[in-house]
Amino acid sequence: MGGQAVIEGVMMRAKNRLAIAVRKPDGEIVVELRPWFSLTSAAILRKPMLRGFPVLLETLVNGIKALNFSAMQAVAEDEGEAELTPWHLVLTMIVALGVALGLFVVLPHFMSVAMQWLGLSGDVETLSFNAWDGAFKMLLFVGYIGAISFVPDIRRVFQYHGAEHKVIWAFESGKEVTVESARGNSRLHPRCGTSFLLFVLAVSILLYTALVPWLLTFYKPQLFLFKHLYIVSMKLLFMVPISCIAYEIIRFAGKFSSNVLCRMLCWPGLVLQMMTTKEPDDSQIEVAMAALKCAVSEKGCP
Repeated sequence: MGGQAVIEGVMMRAKNRLAIAVRKPDGEIVVELRPWFSLTSAAILRKPMLRGFPVLLETLVNGIKALNFSAMQAVAEDEGEAELTPWHLVLTMIVALGVALGLFVVLPHFMSVAMQWLGLSGDVETLSFNAWDGAFKMLLFVGYIGAISFVPDIRRVFQYHGAEHKVIWAFESGKEVTVESARGNSRLHPRCGTSFLLFVLAVSILLYTALVPWLLTFYKPQLFLFKHLYIVSMKLLFMVPISCIAYEIIRFAGKFSSNVLCRMLCWPGLVLQMMTTKEPDDSQIEVAMAALKCAVSEKGCP
């Protein structure tokens, strides 16, 4: 069971389908059941260490579609407004991935270059350069989340994020899912996407520290600009195996969440979720419940 907060609502996934529940301005909860768009229909793409990147892309596609639906229901006045076309969806994905990679891969690298110019770091293959790179990644990531949490609309999304986790905990406990049974649960969850992103950053720091010096033993452009553009392009390509490794880590940590080692692995992500989740009210829990019950029901949505 997994999910995502959307605008004034929650998306829940159960196996090969998802349900989106949104609170409309008049107070009505609208729920829609859809098939889960998948890129892992081929058996080889479901293999460990290969499935992480396709799962990341399909999650992004389904998440963008769910956000678009929620915006139409909760914000747009024209109920006849069309959803994203395939081309719009592709463009949105490219922009989203471009901004994320630019902010958390490219920018930290060149901020570390600035540290080298100031004499506070060695060249790109040194430990000090990669230490700066990793520090800037984490600072930008945490700073970005902290900054957007002050936006009122984002804060409400974070409340729905907390409601999603509380309802999933209630469902996974085997109890009847009600507002009362969900309310007392933690708003943090070890399988959260926030934890996944943190694992991606942590794995990228470790791999870049090891692989960048190794790559430069095979080919090292002499011109300063070309050298750094070459390294940044390699870092972008490495995001594919990095996402695969991070995905396996979070699956392992979520599956054995009672294990001491797994709890240690999950702890940084849970701390970060203190920023990306907020305590929801009962009306927000009701919306998360509607999405979950629709997703798992054999009879479909009411």
